[in-house]
Amino acid sequence: MGRLLVFILMVLNGLTVNLEAEEKVWLKGNIHTHTFWSDGNEFPEMIASWYKQKGYDFLALSDHNILSKGEKWMPIAQLQSRGGSDVVDKYRKAFGDQWVVTRGSDEKLEVRLRTLEEFRKGLEKDGSFLMIQSEEISDRSEGVPVHMNATNIQEVIAPVGGATVREAMANNLRAVAEQARRTGKPIILHLNHPNFGYAVTAEDLAAVVQERYVEIYNGHPGVNVLGDSEHASVESIWDIANTIRLSQLDAPPLFGVGTDDSHHYHGRGTSRPGRSWIMVRGDKLDADAITTSISQGDFYSSSGVTLSEVSFDSKKKKLALTIEPKEGVTYSTRFIGTRKTADLSSKFKKSAAGKVVTRIYSEDVGATLATVEGLNPVYQLQGDELYVRAVVTSTQPHVDPTLPEQTEQAWTQPVGWSISTRNRR
Repeated sequence: MGRLLVFILMVLNGLTVNLEAEEKVWLKGNIHTHTFWSDGNEFPEMIASWYKQKGYDFLALSDHNILSKGEKWMPIAQLQSRGGSDVVDKYRKAFGDQWVVTRGSDEKLEVRLRTLEEFRKGLEKDGSFLMIQSEEISDRSEGVPVHMNATNIQEVIAPVGGATVREAMANNLRAVAEQARRTGKPIILHLNHPNFGYAVTAEDLAAVVQERYVEIYNGHPGVNVLGDSEHASVESIWDIANTIRLSQLDAPPLFGVGTDDSHHYHGRGTSRPGRSWIMVRGDKLDADAITTSISQGDFYSSSGVTLSEVSFDSKKKKLALTIEPKEGVTYSTRFIGTRKTADLSSKFKKSAAGKVVTRIYSEDVGATLATVEGLNPVYQLQGDELYVRAVVTSTQPHVDPTLPEQTEQAWTQPVGWSISTRNRR
């Protein structure tokens, strides 16, 4: 019996999974989540319990410019205004009166938010779930939001700022790199929702070559995943930025991250959990190991489609996937990339007010190189591609859609690329 099948059967039967085995398995996690520690509407341990019960292997709580550390009290009126009149009652029922720490009474009652170190002990005790300390570094520049998630961070980092969007990104990347160097811990800093406020262009993202990760799907309905008539979609931004990097900057491409960006729970609000996640290939449930696998691009993103295998043979120049089927569902895989002979010219696109908002590129950039139906799609590289990635689209409707007629998908990382300072992946 295959290791992956054994893993699945153990999870389904409620058994603890031994991730110290030599073979790697796919670990499911979300690395963009908000709680009462910032602008979420639920207690962090309630949120983490939901993810654990839904079969996730790891979760990063990434509140804005704060870690779940220290002492923070919230008035019950504020908790109820966000989470509903019964939010504290549900909290007590789930964790017991002894767990819920309060002070004051009646209208002046306050509840202390438990820290990550306090509540992770119970969630992690069976070895089947991991909490990774994280932060959303929420910055601004040129009047727009510049948000970046630091996964496996050890200490809070205040937004550094900058005169331009690019400078703000680069400054925050340097701050995170310094902490990683000082602590000896791998930290992933990914750019969040580039189309939120249409803040970050493909050209910005390409230019800041220290950045290696960008959200290519975000479950928040207000972050303009599809763009509009004047702005590229986030997937197109990904392709444009990677094309510029590889063709003009001799820089490695960006890896694509899928996240929930969840703020709202228990049926309230629009930014809900369970919409998108990453699947990281690893051999143990450890924050450093998972972060390292992400840094190596050994993961894919999903909004419902599960891949049992993603492989790229650099010698044979072949990208192959194996899709786990669902009954009555069909799958179509598009292999997307930009050829070295592509038309890379662009022109300004202006808004109705005359402001330059984006550049328009030819259809050669991020083109569909092949479409394959079925469960075992394969793409043979021809040698003239700057990179190739795959997106699998199923006929299964998304369980909680934010896009028109949305179905479940999966996105792999770009392969087949090379730059002068690194070997071909």
